[in-house]
Amino acid sequence: NVFNRKVNGNYISKGIDELKLVWNQASELPNLKKFLYAFGLYSLGVQTVMYLATIFGEDVVNMKMDELIILVLIIQLIAIPGAYFFSYLSLKKGNVNALLLSLLIWVGVCIAAFFIQEGMKTEYYIIGLFVGLIMGGVQSLSRSTYSKLIPENTKDHASFFSFYETLEKISIALGTFVYVAVLQLTGKMNNSALVLGIFFVIGAIILKRVKMPSTKKD
Repeated sequence: NVFNRKVNGNYISKGIDELKLVWNQASELPNLKKFLYAFGLYSLGVQTVMYLATIFGEDVVNMKMDELIILVLIIQLIAIPGAYFFSYLSLKKGNVNALLLSLLIWVGVCIAAFFIQEGMKTEYYIIGLFVGLIMGGVQSLSRSTYSKLIPENTKDHASFFSFYETLEKISIALGTFVYVAVLQLTGKMNNSALVLGIFFVIGAIILKRVKMPSTKKD
């Protein structure tokens, strides 16, 4: 087990070394490695959409502060039944299939956002409903799927989930960079939203190739 190795140095180098150890072990597990690639890509889209949804509403749709507060409340409230729905779906169809459905809806959200124009507040609220529906589901299902792909005999779950959290944070940074870069190049946030949809598509293609362990129900 790679985690039996001792790591020396300061806390930063120790942390980096632990992440390297996780990646080395993941590289020996094809399905876990494919999931991490898929997660990194679609998480880039998920986190960016969630963080920039209100900015999009303000700048593109011209929504006021009280309207943006309503949008956030809608997303948060719908996220609760959404998480339950995808949890139920995962029991019936498996984690991977449930995740694929959520990613398909995310693609639809990005396409719909591309066509949003100033004053289309009702339409943006509807998009918010769908974001809320899939927001909680994709987060909980991703973590659940990852936990099932971690080797059963590992004794260092903390390092594995630290790697997962680090990958998620990197996705936020990269997603924001892509969003802003496209905005600077094209001058429209709608184009940025559409480009984010590409990451969901590629992530879904890779995720579809992930096979869950036969000893664990996916």
